[in-house]
Amino acid sequence: MGGQGGVALPKQYLPLAGRPMIWHALATLCATPAISSVFVVLAPDDSHWPGPMMESLGPKLRVLRCGGETRAASVTGGLRAMAAEPGASGDDWVLVHDAARPCLTVALVEKLIAEVGIDDAGGLLAVPVADTLKRGDERGHVLQTVPRDGLWQAQTPQMFRHRLLLDALDFVPSVTDEASAIETLGLSPRLVAADASNLKVTWPRDLQLAEWILQSRGPQ
Repeated sequence: MGGQGGVALPKQYLPLAGRPMIWHALATLCATPAISSVFVVLAPDDSHWPGPMMESLGPKLRVLRCGGETRAASVTGGLRAMAAEPGASGDDWVLVHDAARPCLTVALVEKLIAEVGIDDAGGLLAVPVADTLKRGDERGHVLQTVPRDGLWQAQTPQMFRHRLLLDALDFVPSVTDEASAIETLGLSPRLVAADASNLKVTWPRDLQLAEWILQSRGPQ
């Protein structure tokens, strides 16, 4: 999809219900009373960030230009930058959220915080797998049916103590989500049931579905 001057926009800045996609998740996080600060980790050369629009979300929002080549690298960079903030502690809870999940609600964030509680293993939003799963081969044929019992689809936010998450990502920097890093330390994060409306925008049709979900909730 195009952007200014024909330059392709990064996914998080695609227009969605009249705003850049990233705005919707940030608005939810900024509106959650239990969250004291919202840090956005951007690439150092990100020229698409709509600063004036984002300022309307209030003083909780802070920009950190320390993004890396991977999600894990960006999260690690953000955690290190946050550690330098006045009053920061390794025992602080940190929620990591994907900008490509714009339909997050305050209610889901509050549910995650409440159900994780003081469990030092942390936790994450997730949805039990309902569909039959097939493992395929390189030709697109079924190799086997995978039992779905006990399987969950991970979502975000994922919530962990600052020091624990940073230690875990330093130990195993190649993971695709934060919970996987915590698991390598021998801990078992809590699964907090979410729902399919907290979808990740991956394909063009997902953008249409996300817009329908947001519009069905009324003005934000």
